[in-house]
Amino acid sequence: QVQLVESGGGLVQAGGSLRLSCAASRSTFSINAMGWYRQAPGKQRELVAAIGSGGNTNYADSVKGRFTISRDNAKNTIYLQMNSLKPEDTAVYSCNAGVFIGGRYYSYDYWGQGTQVTVSL
Repeated sequence: QVQLVESGGGLVQAGGSLRLSCAASRSTFSINAMGWYRQAPGKQRELVAAIGSGGNTNYADSVKGRFTISRDNAKNTIYLQMNSLKPEDTAVYSCNAGVFIGGRYYSYDYWGQGTQVTVSL
């Protein structure tokens, strides 16, 4: 079992930056992989970025070069640095615990409550 709590969302103008944090209730060192998902109104939830215990990462094509996922095992926290934000990045962002298998991220059913990110023109 692991509880996840996100923070750092908010309202930002297009071109701006935000950093999301996700604090885990137990050592992230013991969690194989973690990811950030987002869901916009009327759209399916999509994987934005994921990071493995070895620091390996993958990103959705739509955020490559703009978003960076990282983890601090000493603080049991993962981060999502979001730069050059666009209105289409507006969504509820949630973190998740999961696993990498064959280079692909699979989510377990451990989710945070989500944090709203709104990007205005």
